[in-house]
Amino acid sequence: MTESTINQHRLANQQITESTFMKPSDLVAWFGAMQAQDFLAAKWALGLRMPGATEETIEQAIVDRSIIRTWAMRGTLHLIAADDSRWLLTLLRPRLYVACSGLLRRLELDEKTLVKSYDAMARAMQGGKQLIRSELKDALEQVGIPTHDLRINGLLVRAAFDGIICCGVRRGSENTYTLLDEWVPATKSMEHDEALAELTKRYFMSHGPATIQDFVWWSGLTVAEARTGLSMLNAQLVQETTNGKTYWRTQQEPNFQDTSLVVHLLPSFDEYLVGYKDRSAALGALDLKQVVSAGNGIFNPILVIDGRVVGTWKRTIKKNIVSIDPALFYPLTEEQQQAFAVTSQRYGQFKGLDAVWPAEVGVAMP
Repeated sequence: MTESTINQHRLANQQITESTFMKPSDLVAWFGAMQAQDFLAAKWALGLRMPGATEETIEQAIVDRSIIRTWAMRGTLHLIAADDSRWLLTLLRPRLYVACSGLLRRLELDEKTLVKSYDAMARAMQGGKQLIRSELKDALEQVGIPTHDLRINGLLVRAAFDGIICCGVRRGSENTYTLLDEWVPATKSMEHDEALAELTKRYFMSHGPATIQDFVWWSGLTVAEARTGLSMLNAQLVQETTNGKTYWRTQQEPNFQDTSLVVHLLPSFDEYLVGYKDRSAALGALDLKQVVSAGNGIFNPILVIDGRVVGTWKRTIKKNIVSIDPALFYPLTEEQQQAFAVTSQRYGQFKGLDAVWPAEVGVAMP
């Protein structure tokens, strides 16, 4: 496979060029999980993959509790289909414990303190209450649990790992937290091997072609677990080796399209880039530092043409207008500039705003 072929497969499997889902919960389930520490970006990550979707479409799925936002892969906030919440957290929990153990020790949060915090959270949120961070801090402080510095982060994250809490509906610009067992009362469970095979299948179906190292990075599982998961899917995936790298992908060939005249505005932390350890196929000759902010590791929103990153973009909202401003690494042709206008209009429709953009977007940065 060439890098171009890899990108075309990924664009299709990631539902960017081949949108097949109409419900947010079905789309999130297809991926297994979608990174979502930036909630505004996560909404567009779903919206661009669902024809006709608006912000309200995604927010309603949160209100309806068909998708939830919680800490999952790599201890980072993700969107998960509600039906998958129990088995997914159970599968990931051992690795999540390992990932956060050092932080909890530094914060002096032992098991006794954690259990005490869970009891306090349960009492404070009982009855379907959705509390913001400051309200939870007050509840914990009242039972003698300090929440200074990063301690509240450690308490919230560990409670999410243990399936005690998840995010509720945002209150203005703030996250709320609620009890998972009340928010999503009943979901399916799986034995370990069944869950491992299911997550492995979903990753390679939605992200393939991808390597074991990509899957390990994305899931936080061990290499041994990833190999075990793949061994259970021999009949469902195709294995190909190119340039010394072994990729797994679906057997079905996507309906390849000419994407050279289509511009995709992908949000920060989109799965198309962040879902892989090796991002060279999408970046080409670019350095990752050109799309990741120095010092904080934030993935900037990216422009993608024909599977390759060609620039970054930012949006500015004023009243009823969203301004979309690109910063290009490569010049755009006249046809690609027209395609940029089309996708900018689509973003405006998603936001329910009038979209505007520079008259000339074809010149690359010096």
